[in-house]
Amino acid sequence: MKKSTCIPLMVEPRRQISFRCFLSSILLLSAVFFIGSAFIITDYKEKYLSCGSSDNMQNTRSKMCESQSMPQGSESLPKGIVSKNSDLKMRPLWGPMDKKNSKSFTNLLAIAAGIKQKESVNKIVKKFLSSDFVVMLFHYDGVVDDWRDLDWSNRAIHVSAINQTKWWFAKRFLHPDIVAEYAYIFLWDEDLGVENFDVGRYLTIIKEEGLEISQPALDANKSEVHHHLTARDRRSKVHRRTYKMIGRRRCNENSTEPPCTGWVEMMAPVFSSASWRCAWHMIQNDLVHAWGLDFQLGYCVQGDRTKNIGIVDSEYIVHYGLPTLGASVTNKKVAETPNQSAQDTSSSAGPQAASRSNQSDGRTGVRTRSYIELEIFKNRWKKAVREDYCWVDPYQKPAAKKTVEKLIAEDIHRITHRH
Repeated sequence: MKKSTCIPLMVEPRRQISFRCFLSSILLLSAVFFIGSAFIITDYKEKYLSCGSSDNMQNTRSKMCESQSMPQGSESLPKGIVSKNSDLKMRPLWGPMDKKNSKSFTNLLAIAAGIKQKESVNKIVKKFLSSDFVVMLFHYDGVVDDWRDLDWSNRAIHVSAINQTKWWFAKRFLHPDIVAEYAYIFLWDEDLGVENFDVGRYLTIIKEEGLEISQPALDANKSEVHHHLTARDRRSKVHRRTYKMIGRRRCNENSTEPPCTGWVEMMAPVFSSASWRCAWHMIQNDLVHAWGLDFQLGYCVQGDRTKNIGIVDSEYIVHYGLPTLGASVTNKKVAETPNQSAQDTSSSAGPQAASRSNQSDGRTGVRTRSYIELEIFKNRWKKAVREDYCWVDPYQKPAAKKTVEKLIAEDIHRITHRH
């Protein structure tokens, strides 16, 4: 009996120990599971958040790149290597840059020049050289070498094309991206007298007055003056309008359009960089005389044309009005062949008469072509205004304004009746 009662007392503690060990193992495994899960979840979250952050960064970068404006044709290049603008500064072929020529030129003088006006052009250029100007000559007669004896000739840029106008050259060689570095562009004729003109004072005045497009006033006693607005007013430093009777129109303080206000003539215009960018786009590639352009320049003055276009009276010039276009190349050819003309016994007038005849024919042709171009330009302007429904004329009188809907209705009516 004693043995039977002893055995159960020995077995019971062993079962309890086994159960406790089993329970501890389960708890330990559970702890390991939960701790491991926590690490896994944390790692997953980090990876997920990292991935999401990367996507957000990618989206942000994509949006930023979409808004980044790149010049057409340069989209495949990194932005930092793209050089959008240029200039007319000449660079050395080798060695260190010459300090004498390394300074930055801030303005540009471009002149259409023939060799017959060499003396006049020389006087003009000398006025500008001391004021940090790049000088560019457009040789419409093809003569370049005969300018080499002038001390500034090697510093000037020479462009030559036979029988082309100032505006032909400007459209092709003064692209806004090329001249963007220059604050002001002086696009002048060759037949100007500058004895009473100081370019430094002129620049100061147009900056103070906020003139985007301007010209020096004309000395009415010595100049060929075509419009009252450009004649010098001795009583003022700058004027922006005339009060004269022009045709049947009386110009007054309420006038808002050319030729009463907001206008310059085309022999000596001065453009700010911003106004030139606009004006260049308005120059028609095939209309070389640019007649009619002057009446629309007010749309390029970055604001009110009655305020931002002006005539500077205190710095004035003389316009001689020499009819050089259409004669220079013909004259040169006649002068080169005097023997041939002398041998022509059928002509009693000789080479001088032939020269005068050729000059007259050329100048008449230039004048006729100019009027034709004027009508073409006016018609193109009207057509552009009519067809551009998004464009709003800032100078159109309120009573005459048309709504977009009305313009569209008129166009539909016209197309319908055409077919």
